[in-house]
Amino acid sequence: MAGVTAAAGNSADKLRLPYGLAIDSMNSIYIADRQNHRVQKWTFGASNGITVAGNSAGTSGNTLSSLKEPCEVILDQNNNLYVADTENHRVVLWLVNATAGTIVAGTGTAGALLDELNRPHGLALDSSTGTLYIADYNNNRVMKYLSGATSGTVVAGGNGKGLSSTQLSGPLGISLDSTTNSIIIAQNDAHNVVRSSIGASSWILIAGSTNGTSGNVSNLLCNPTYVKLDSMYNMYVGDRCNHRIVHIPYAQTTYTTIAGVTGTRGNSSVLLINPSVAIIDSQFNIYVADNDNQRIQKFNHYY
Repeated sequence: MAGVTAAAGNSADKLRLPYGLAIDSMNSIYIADRQNHRVQKWTFGASNGITVAGNSAGTSGNTLSSLKEPCEVILDQNNNLYVADTENHRVVLWLVNATAGTIVAGTGTAGALLDELNRPHGLALDSSTGTLYIADYNNNRVMKYLSGATSGTVVAGGNGKGLSSTQLSGPLGISLDSTTNSIIIAQNDAHNVVRSSIGASSWILIAGSTNGTSGNVSNLLCNPTYVKLDSMYNMYVGDRCNHRIVHIPYAQTTYTTIAGVTGTRGNSSVLLINPSVAIIDSQFNIYVADNDNQRIQKFNHYY
């Protein structure tokens, strides 16, 4: 759907380690083109992308018109773009057709205070309130920013890095589950996915192990990067080091590989290398950021 297989570059038809993805109602894809320090928009069927945030030439920076290794993108109801500007330690909002962003979380300097972030990754937005949730990776916590706030509050983790149910270990991907008022968290360093109810002091396990064990069998994960929910609250996990996307039906704990081949890396149409994010369109087609293959792959609906 985007990029050139196994060919990294900064031209309009290429990507360099694409990471985060978002999709709008017209099935245009927004790509956090991580090491090109930009966000690319690809309309359906296009052979080239259009830069909608950052520098089109692929150069990094810390001004409001620049990005540095963005890892996640999400859209609000008006297609305004929130970007986790990871190596600038901030989240920026780019309005439609804007030439610069506005900082909505973080200060641009790494830190652990309530107004600071340290390598933010996953984002989730409560569209009804404008509340923003951020996976604050190096601080091992998930932050909650009310609309317009300059500081956040800790809603998960924040008790040092660890494997206990009151700690987080490398949170990367998050999704908001409005049916249970909880945050779903993919813990890269703990090799699991957990659910933390907003207001609770601990999490419960959804997938993977509680003791930090990784693996490629059906009940283990290896460095999961992101987790997404579809409209029926089924879950999709980027199981990065297993080179696959797994599907976990709502309210179940068993899961199935639906993209890639477990433990096998490659650049054919059925293989992936270190996939990060999987997003789902209204028809339940799956779009995968096939990170080290420098491309976005589409897999037809699973159901």
